[in-house]
Amino acid sequence: MKIKTMKLVPLLALPLVVLVGGARADTVRLAFAGDVMLADGVGRAIAAGADPLAAFSSRLAGADYRIANLEFTVSTGGTALPNKRYTFRADPAVLSVMKGRFDAVSVANNHSGDFGKQAFTDTLAHLDTAGIRRFGGGPNLAEAHAPLWIEKKGLRIALLGYNEFKPRAFEAGVGLPGIAWSEDAQVIADIRAARRAGADIVVPFMHWGWEYEEAPTLRQRELARKMIDAGADVVVGGHPHVIQPAEHYRGRLIVYSLGNFVFDGFDAPEAWQGWLLYLDFDRRGLAAWHTQLAQIGADGFPSPVPGAMTPCGRRGEPKISECRNP
Repeated sequence: MKIKTMKLVPLLALPLVVLVGGARADTVRLAFAGDVMLADGVGRAIAAGADPLAAFSSRLAGADYRIANLEFTVSTGGTALPNKRYTFRADPAVLSVMKGRFDAVSVANNHSGDFGKQAFTDTLAHLDTAGIRRFGGGPNLAEAHAPLWIEKKGLRIALLGYNEFKPRAFEAGVGLPGIAWSEDAQVIADIRAARRAGADIVVPFMHWGWEYEEAPTLRQRELARKMIDAGADVVVGGHPHVIQPAEHYRGRLIVYSLGNFVFDGFDAPEAWQGWLLYLDFDRRGLAAWHTQLAQIGADGFPSPVPGAMTPCGRRGEPKISECRNP
């Protein structure tokens, strides 16, 4: 996969805040990773006994619940879509490296349907067998849009997943398996429904934006604001294969793109980095958050970068700060 080389946009010079250690006893820490793609070269490495998540194992273990975007189909069947440039399919055995590291994955992305509806259905079944929960897709439209509920330390957290990058043919139907498509009215209705169902916290996980663009589009910004206006506590995004910035709107956090996490085949350095995002929630909402920089090698494996400065913040801070990665 070849992309043009782009200049990295530097982070603003902001006050130093160091966040280390785990979440407080009265908070629930969620960890979000961007695109995890375990097919192709990464899949062959796993088959040979390698572990692409080994370097992040202890950092993932420090969260109460771990979430990633599953950027491939898990199946041994199906046929690659003929007019799609990149299609990703991995043997179900690759899920062994995710088990115990990630609790749930979003399947709301532009690769879940790469090998057809049956292979997508296989993906759901293999995730279920591995004990990895999934959201943003399902055997029908209603289940694709249903929230994933996390209940820990007295908090009820609803995760919602949506894709808005072509092809829309992957969308779930009333009686058809597929992913949750990002229609504004439906997204807003889903957020409000989660609130009515008793969610203390609502987090939409979006697959959006233009690939390899380091600034969010006007569409991303407008939709993020609509979701927060509808009741979302934090909006998290991915898909562009590069990191995009974080910002506040009405005091609530938006992280536009986490970039890649496990992914090989890129030429430009901008695609070799991603953020692992930690969100600490309590009864009042988001109490604190920080990002851990992941440097991705030519093999597609991520490694943490101690000492790197990445965005972070605490409740009540009007601006986004920078934290030194442990």
